[in-house]
Amino acid sequence: MNDDHPVQFSAEYPDRPLDRLTTAFRIFTVIPIAIVLGVIGGYSGSYGGNGEAETLAIGGTGLLFFPPLLMIVFREKYPRWWFDWNLELLRFTNRVGTYFALMNDRYPSTDEPQWVRLELPYPDAQRDLNRWLPLVKWLLAIPHYIVLFFLYLAVLVVVIIAWFAILFTGRYPRGMFEFVEGVIRWHNRVVGYAFILVTDKYPPFSLSGRKLPPPPSPTPERPEQPQA
Repeated sequence: MNDDHPVQFSAEYPDRPLDRLTTAFRIFTVIPIAIVLGVIGGYSGSYGGNGEAETLAIGGTGLLFFPPLLMIVFREKYPRWWFDWNLELLRFTNRVGTYFALMNDRYPSTDEPQWVRLELPYPDAQRDLNRWLPLVKWLLAIPHYIVLFFLYLAVLVVVIIAWFAILFTGRYPRGMFEFVEGVIRWHNRVVGYAFILVTDKYPPFSLSGRKLPPPPSPTPERPEQPQA
């Protein structure tokens, strides 16, 4: 069992008829939100405060990798706002990815959790992380890259089959859904270990994981009462 791994992911299975029209043209309907996701990357700048300047460098995916790595190695520190940025961007990426994989027909939100649950632990860099391990984590994860390459090819075949299944039946076959969900879970664990650097626990070679509870429904705001 891999329920105790600190990086947890699950997607809510849509136990209802899915929209056949948006499924048929998913490769086109995803374009606007994919552009939004794409333009997040490729930014660099600096942030200053209290007489000190910190450099912010965002790679092509928009995830912060080198800044946390340097801070862990030299300062044994992982700034919370860098962690929050990586977490929320990875959640957004997963919403877009699962939408493109036909796992839901609701349009991805830039901020609402919707059908995707992704939990990463915020590490205490001094207590939870080996300060030198981030230098080689990307190398240690090479076996996962190889396995994931072939799993991605399998996901492509499964999604094409699911596309036809939804067009004819309106449903995403549950077994296929759980397979794609498992591959995405595996991918997120590797990202959390090797690139976001939130854990030193090596990712398991497994698709399994526990189902996370759905996010709480937002409490509707109470209308303002007229003052007497």
